[in-house]
Amino acid sequence: MVRDGYYYALALIAAALLIGWFTIKPLAVLPLLLAVFFLWFFRDPERVIPGTPGALVSCADGKVTDVSTIQVNGQAFTRISIFLNVFNVHVNRSPVSGVVTDVRYQRGKFQNAMGEASAENNEQNICTVRTDDGQVVVFKQIAGLLARRIVFNHKVGDRLERGQRVGLIKFGSRCDLVFTTGAQVAVKIGDKVAGGSSLLATLPESSR
Repeated sequence: MVRDGYYYALALIAAALLIGWFTIKPLAVLPLLLAVFFLWFFRDPERVIPGTPGALVSCADGKVTDVSTIQVNGQAFTRISIFLNVFNVHVNRSPVSGVVTDVRYQRGKFQNAMGEASAENNEQNICTVRTDDGQVVVFKQIAGLLARRIVFNHKVGDRLERGQRVGLIKFGSRCDLVFTTGAQVAVKIGDKVAGGSSLLATLPESSR
């Protein structure tokens, strides 16, 4: 359980008690139901992390909405986009083991995270990790229509392990993973993935 869930739940339980004490008791049911929802929403289940060499695991729970080649500074990269609806676990995890070389928070819009433009225009946190064999992997936490806060708990120089918890997004949102085009992609559009445990791709043998 992410501790934010306890904060929301305790505040709503307190509101329910006040409503039940000073007004009509049945009205207290609504904040109690919301308290249960927040406890459920901020769940943080344990995951089995793949040990396959070169594995890139999902940085979020959700549905794969895009697998494509994009251009970054004139160089081709593969991008996998994952859409998180309000019912998904929203704890984010590192896709690879390595050292954080850049963290950049970009202010922006709160458009539908399913839209193509959200990858560039929406508010987002962009983390770059250099793996032990020198590969560069970028993952983005992108806000959506409902998301109004992105949490990332690490800084440049920190070491991350594959599948390690790194933050979360509240509430609906999107995560993008950008990596070398030489990797073998293991998912397709429409697949449902779990953060930290689902294999998205494997880096090419020559890179390890």
